[in-house]
Amino acid sequence: MSFYSIQILNALSLAMLLFLIAAGLSIIFGLMRIINLAHGSFYLLGGYCGLSVLARTGSFWLALLGAAAVVGLVGIVLQRLLLQRVQDNELGQVLMSFGVLLVISDFALWFWGGLPQTLERPEFLDGALRYGGMVFPKYRVALIACGAAVALALWLLIEKTRIGAIIRAGVDDPGMVRAQGIDIRLVFTLVFAAGAALAGVAGVLGGAMLGIYPGADFEVMLQAFAVVVIGGLGSLKGALYGSLLIGFADTLGKAFIPELAMFTMFVPMVAMLVIRPNGLFGRA
Repeated sequence: MSFYSIQILNALSLAMLLFLIAAGLSIIFGLMRIINLAHGSFYLLGGYCGLSVLARTGSFWLALLGAAAVVGLVGIVLQRLLLQRVQDNELGQVLMSFGVLLVISDFALWFWGGLPQTLERPEFLDGALRYGGMVFPKYRVALIACGAAVALALWLLIEKTRIGAIIRAGVDDPGMVRAQGIDIRLVFTLVFAAGAALAGVAGVLGGAMLGIYPGADFEVMLQAFAVVVIGGLGSLKGALYGSLLIGFADTLGKAFIPELAMFTMFVPMVAMLVIRPNGLFGRA
């Protein structure tokens, strides 16, 4: 019984990490209609920036703040200087953002090297929890709680606050928002930066659990896109449901049929494209 309980907890911890990455990607597309293949680079860059800050300060919390600040700033530069120029050109968005992903990936390889590295966890999250014969890392439990807290905070922000109302209105009728005297371009930029910063934070959190290494950006990009395809582009609830589905499919696939691990992870995405092309909660 403890084996199955551990696999469920492993799946939940992976799902919450995927949610932190995919939520920003989904909201960015839902609001701005930008297909950003460079989102995986935000995860990689956040992990490496956190690693550098942690090495110099010894503080995991400063590493989180530093990664969020640096990656958020990179997101602003990317959105304002590059992606804004191809706002209505989907092929241009794909090619430009993929080029940015390659550039950041090569820069990270040159600056931080090619060896896999793991961020040191906070001391109070080291070790394991023991319950009824089951042993499970404290850090993964904290990651599950962190993901759930971020999901709740994002829902409250979008559904219950004025800025959330502006964001939702900007999705449905940006012209009306402009007519109210609101700088919708600034709102778009801030949302893009927040989504990028969230992926940067996920890079630090994931780097302490899975490690950070060249190629991690491609892996998380594929998983994040699988999540948003299943949940529906632009839907926060869809990002959460999609993350849970992919997290469980990936974890249980690797535990029971490891030779088909990639197959089990992407089967739900293919099935969703056949049954509901817009995803569980996406709109046409």
